[in-house]
Amino acid sequence: MSTVKSLKLYNFRCYERAAMQDLHGGLIVLWGANGVGKTNILEALSLLSPGRGLRTARVSDMQNNAISDFWAVSALLRTEYEDEVRLGTGIDPNSKKGAEKRTVRVNGKTIRSQTVLSKYLACVWLTPQMDRLFIDSGRERRKFLDRLVFTFDPGHSGRVARYENALSQRSKLLREGKDEDVWLGALEQQMAETGVAIAAARIEYSRRLLEACKAAEDSFFPRARFSVKGCLEEWLEEGSAPALQVEERFKEALKQSRPRDSLIGGAQEGPHKSDLLVVYDAKNIAADQCSTGEQKALLIGLILAHSRLIKAERGVPPILLLDEVVAHLDESRRGALYEILRDLGAQSWLTGTEKGLFKEIHKDAQFFDVAGFKRS
Repeated sequence: MSTVKSLKLYNFRCYERAAMQDLHGGLIVLWGANGVGKTNILEALSLLSPGRGLRTARVSDMQNNAISDFWAVSALLRTEYEDEVRLGTGIDPNSKKGAEKRTVRVNGKTIRSQTVLSKYLACVWLTPQMDRLFIDSGRERRKFLDRLVFTFDPGHSGRVARYENALSQRSKLLREGKDEDVWLGALEQQMAETGVAIAAARIEYSRRLLEACKAAEDSFFPRARFSVKGCLEEWLEEGSAPALQVEERFKEALKQSRPRDSLIGGAQEGPHKSDLLVVYDAKNIAADQCSTGEQKALLIGLILAHSRLIKAERGVPPILLLDEVVAHLDESRRGALYEILRDLGAQSWLTGTEKGLFKEIHKDAQFFDVAGFKRS
């Protein structure tokens, strides 16, 4: 686990070239008007951890087409185990036009799997788009939960991808009306095995996060109570049936739902239907029924609890990318957040349109006027 010592962008989003040097491990503030590229810097950082980054954008969408058809991001890290490590990512020059792939390098060597990045960098982010998490679709909450699980279990992302691929292939066969019992059975076996593993990982992580939430102060960021609702999660938590029996139960359910699924598509049951249910603990109110301010505070509390859990288990906190988080917090909550971040000891990147939003930390944070960076 590491902190970023320097960051360089080339032809990335709005930037032709940009560099940030001599970064310390505490609070870093990026300020400037809307549209100058603050979020782009956070996105660049997020791409140096496993996954598709905080925007989950296509590789080609990240390039500055006015300059060239190639983009790259690199960072020099201070690590706990090595003095310095160089991470880099960008468009794979060998990928085909229209189907661009991303390549990742560690100390100049191309690596096959992004999961290697988890050894060096863990990023946790909060963006304005996530403010709708509790009132948005269950799909968004599943993605949120799975991203948190992935921080602790790098194999979780691969299981989700395998499950979704098998679900897609099964749906295609059923839609085309092909009576391929052996092929469908093999796909449903894979869905059962990976689906139960996905559900088990969600349950285990949720249990640990719930304990972290209970241990937190709730004066400014209220404690959340939550559970994962889905057939597999419920079957596993019944306690009477081991995982293998749940797999068989799910596989049989998939077989029985083939006629319906051939008409409607997808699958009637499975981890792709699960949802994260969140409750404001002190008031015993479902998060989607809370005020906008309460929802924001609950979400910040969850992210902070997740970060403390990472620190407790790994010894060091993740890098926090907090995009426009303080803009809608009152002064007391802003001050509380800054104090929590200091205590956490994380390298925390914060963005805002006004420098005055960060007056409480003007003495101990690094400030960057993003409008001063070279942009196209």
